[in-house]
Amino acid sequence: MKLGLFNINIGANASPERIAGVARTAESLGYESLWAGEHIVLPDPQVPPSPMAPQDPCIDAVLALTWAAAATSTIRLATGIVILPQRNPLVLAKEVASLDVLSGGRVTLGIGVGYLQPEFAAIGANYDERGAVTDDHLAAMTSLWYDEHPEHHGRFSDFAGIDAHPRPVQQPIPIVIGGHSAPAYRRAVTSGHGWYGFAQKPEDTAASIEGLRRAADEVERPDHLGELEISVTPRVELTDETVHAFAELGVHRLVPTPRPGASEADFDALMGAAVAAVASI
Repeated sequence: MKLGLFNINIGANASPERIAGVARTAESLGYESLWAGEHIVLPDPQVPPSPMAPQDPCIDAVLALTWAAAATSTIRLATGIVILPQRNPLVLAKEVASLDVLSGGRVTLGIGVGYLQPEFAAIGANYDERGAVTDDHLAAMTSLWYDEHPEHHGRFSDFAGIDAHPRPVQQPIPIVIGGHSAPAYRRAVTSGHGWYGFAQKPEDTAASIEGLRRAADEVERPDHLGELEISVTPRVELTDETVHAFAELGVHRLVPTPRPGASEADFDALMGAAVAAVASI
């Protein structure tokens, strides 16, 4: 089982010293990947279902991973997730391709549709059609990355007669789809190299995997995507028992994160404990 580390850019880690230090430590401990989440803005005052207080520090995911890339040499750099319908697809494609080049081909792009209407409203993004926007933006980005003559004519992005270099080192960049809804499962099957579930107990993951299986019966998975890789951030302490429970479900990667409000010491303790737990597999 692969081991990732979530929250490289949020809370106690939201400083240049911590990002670089945690990245180097994780790489030395054998972590396979670093994961950065995002919220561009947050409702103030905090209202459900917002997961964070508006004053909680959160460094931009791509910038934080770029900083981590400069401090490391082998560990993968993953967004968990970028809220794609809030982003300009060509600007994000340029940022991600640039990070892939600077890191020597270590990027995994995790994307999701988002769920905080006040965040969408403040950014001026399309909340009601965010699923369709996500699909359109992903198609636009992949054309810019891989097509000899990039061109895309969609409902929400439209271009031709342009190009952007350097192209990503990886051909293709792995795409991970986040979300626990039926549309997210279908999107993972049709467009993702992997699926990512956040804050899940083993029973939640079992339900999600069943949802992915149902989606696979409804939509066709392109052969070039290969096996769908399952990544989960657990909502339980990682013990031998819980790690084995996730493994038995077919989870390929665990991406632990400390509890909200965790201190630097809490985060550092988690890093070592997670390595020991996953080593029991």
